Amino acid sequence: MKKFLPKKSSNCLNLLFVLLLFSFYSAAQTKNKISRTLPQTIVTASNYGVKANSGENAATALQKAIAVCHTKQNPVLVLPGGRIDVWEKGAAEKELYISNCTESDSLPKTKHIALPLDGFSNLTIEGNNTLIVLHGKMISFSIINSKNITIKNLSFDYERPTMSELTVTKINDTSAETIIHPDSKYTISNGKISFYGEGWQTNSYHTIVFDPTENTMRYGSFSAFIKSIAKEKKPGVVAFEGNFSNAKIKAGDVLTVRDPYRDNCGGFIWLSKNILLQNIRMHYMHGLGIVAQFSENLTYKNIQAVPQKNSGRIISSFADCFHFSGCKGKILIDSCSTSGSHDDPINVHGTHLKITKISSPQKVTVRFMHHQTYGFKAFFQGDSIVFINPQTLQPLAYGKISNATLLNEREMELQTDKPIPAGIQEGVCIENISCTPELTIRNCRFERTNTRGILVTTRRKVLIEKNYFFKTGMHAILIADDASSWFESGPVHDVVIRNNVFEDCGYNQGADGYTIAIAPENHQSVERFYVHQNIRIYNNVFKLSRPAIVFAKSVDGLKFEHNSIEQTGSKTNPPAVIFLEACKDVSVDKNSFGDFLPAIIRIKNMTNSEVRTNLQTTDN
Repeated sequence: MKKFLPKKSSNCLNLLFVLLLFSFYSAAQTKNKISRTLPQTIVTASNYGVKANSGENAATALQKAIAVCHTKQNPVLVLPGGRIDVWEKGAAEKELYISNCTESDSLPKTKHIALPLDGFSNLTIEGNNTLIVLHGKMISFSIINSKNITIKNLSFDYERPTMSELTVTKINDTSAETIIHPDSKYTISNGKISFYGEGWQTNSYHTIVFDPTENTMRYGSFSAFIKSIAKEKKPGVVAFEGNFSNAKIKAGDVLTVRDPYRDNCGGFIWLSKNILLQNIRMHYMHGLGIVAQFSENLTYKNIQAVPQKNSGRIISSFADCFHFSGCKGKILIDSCSTSGSHDDPINVHGTHLKITKISSPQKVTVRFMHHQTYGFKAFFQGDSIVFINPQTLQPLAYGKISNATLLNEREMELQTDKPIPAGIQEGVCIENISCTPELTIRNCRFERTNTRGILVTTRRKVLIEKNYFFKTGMHAILIADDASSWFESGPVHDVVIRNNVFEDCGYNQGADGYTIAIAPENHQSVERFYVHQNIRIYNNVFKLSRPAIVFAKSVDGLKFEHNSIEQTGSKTNPPAVIFLEACKDVSVDKNSFGDFLPAIIRIKNMTNSEVRTNLQTTDN
């Protein structure tokens, strides 16, 4: 009998442990279930002074309503519908350093925010189809240090966009006549035109030309107009006398002009989790678009970055539309559209910081290198990192952060849990590989941009499907990675691009205007090392007037299969081209090239044996 006592005691203890574990689990499940089903508390914005269609400044009243939400459980802030105007005066102010749109100067970084959401949990903003009109350079909304946030059924616009638009009605070598959009305020002094807005004036004239006949956008210049003598013929109609012989502009073109100084963004999400933006209209965004920075699990459904219908405006965003920097978890962009951005509709990336000092075996100082990205923590305790050779983009070693401190606006001090591997020295870059997201982009439309459609650099799973890319001026999709220019990281390891339509993309890049480009900025090659891996492009339709289809550099595992390439222009173009440079394990098979036949594959720094295809291959 004694032999069985220990076993019986052990069994009893195990049973007790299981019962306790089940009890804790059941309690946790019950708690989660209760939290999901707790009644929401309605907070009506009009009860706190938010008046629709009044023309009054709603800035202070909105803050009052938001403050009340802080005192409620599961609050739903309901806006009144109609139009609400918000000025900088009375709006929330916060010093913010925002990826890719913080200029490197001594000017204040204080932003004015119409809807400031900070430190919230389980909050819903029910827009009720309200249009919030901003006055001055403002952020539409911010979500900071928050989780489980929904913003839906809401529109934003600027009373005076920071973009000026002019339509050329007449032009010859010595004169031009323009109609200036009513929203584009201007003055003429001593024969010189100047654009201004609410608290700002244009000092530089970055110009992109929209051709409404071709529905294309291209880089242009406003210098001929600046050097000319301007004369107002009547309000909104301005004639210019000068030298337009090299202006490369024709009647009907629309000049879209902005000061390239980036000092703001359309919306800002930072250090937040589980965010849903749904049925949102961003009719104009200044500085950059919606920027998500070091946040997790972001869902964008039916966001339209487009000018208001019947506004007559062309541009909806000063630069990118949806920008993600250092995010993690899952990003879903579904049923969104962009029209009229001065830069890329979508950009998803991390940031390479450069080692400037190694102060101990486990401590380094790293620095933000690009002049528009700095001032925030890019590493956190527990993050995994990789040391990168900036010239080759090859990983040199891996590590983990035990402590991370922001020393100043430009520098961080990182302490690793183990000694830094031998061979790591100043000049090496570090990427935070914990802050890299899965990405799905589907059912979207991208048009009227002079740059690319999607930029993506994340090592986690990427799916781009069922989208329409209409006449993006540069590559419809660019997979880059660099540690020497924008310092936007990193490699991709699992990408699927399927069931999309690409129509006449890349027209601004001449012979290099490939519809899809995989173009890492590795300046030195390493034998048997490839920056990117496992990219599959299949079941897409390419409607092209030009033959450049895909460019791929330094990829291990590229499949371009079951795609249909249709020629939309004249039938005299040269054969369709797929350009491969220093790639391995490539399959180009079962594609239909239509009138582009005979299609060819150009190769560089690789052999024919690396490509499985029935097409002709030729050394570049």
